[in-house]
Amino acid sequence: MPQRNCASRRGRSATKSRRWRAELGVKLFNRERQRLIITEAGRQYLAVVRDALDRLAIGTERLVQRQTSGVLTISTSPDFAAKWLVHRLARFVEAHPGIDLRVSATMHHVDFAREDVDIAVRHGDGNWAGLDVTRLTSEHLFAVCSPKLVTGRHRLSEPSDVLKFPLMHLEDRKDWSRWLEAAGVVGADTSRGPVLNRASMLIDAAVDGQGIALARTALAAWDLINGRLLRPFSLSLRLSKTYWIVCPQATSTLPKIKACRDWLLAEAADDARRLKEIASSPKGVAKLSRPTIAGR
Repeated sequence: MPQRNCASRRGRSATKSRRWRAELGVKLFNRERQRLIITEAGRQYLAVVRDALDRLAIGTERLVQRQTSGVLTISTSPDFAAKWLVHRLARFVEAHPGIDLRVSATMHHVDFAREDVDIAVRHGDGNWAGLDVTRLTSEHLFAVCSPKLVTGRHRLSEPSDVLKFPLMHLEDRKDWSRWLEAAGVVGADTSRGPVLNRASMLIDAAVDGQGIALARTALAAWDLINGRLLRPFSLSLRLSKTYWIVCPQATSTLPKIKACRDWLLAEAADDARRLKEIASSPKGVAKLSRPTIAGR
């Protein structure tokens, strides 16, 4: 009986080896003296398979841990963390005292299978296959400045007046050219002014009264609502990319994930309501009789 079982196992191994060779087009094993010896191609393939199985095991373990743990880690960009999220942490803690919140600010999009992250806020077009995706905000680009910048003799009566002040730029000077062209100011010289590579630094410089900046809705909301910034003109450029809440589909209905998602959406909705009130108030935003136009 043991000999028949051994022969049966060898026969099944040989059958599997032939089937793998037929499907993959390469030989994974050589038969030598009734033994199967792995080939170099087989060793390379084994490394790939082993890595995939290790990732699956790690992802499964972390998934189980997240379901039972009260810790919730949210990943987002340094700009969003600094200008939107950190101001509101006390409200989240008050609303959800049973959740141990951790914030991870990073520029890369996290791999939920490999990293201890439960939910993320990403900037982009919302196309991330295999993830649960919810739009957080809609985004526009508009001019902002400190109220103290336009006091006394300094006035911003029409869009071309921004050229009397230092223009601050994010990464390049194209946005100001687009905004001025949309406002009907053609051929303006936007080649001057500092160029910064972080939106949060750009907004902080505007709050400090160092010039006029173009800011996105979500990142400027807190300073606009709290009177640290104002919009001198209502003209804005509609942006195709915005902020999204993302998490693995397998964990999207966990109570702590749902609680975080609902809280983020409620905060964003409150921002939108308050920004609308500011825009409609007499001192909120200077009126400019030009429509909002589509931007990149």
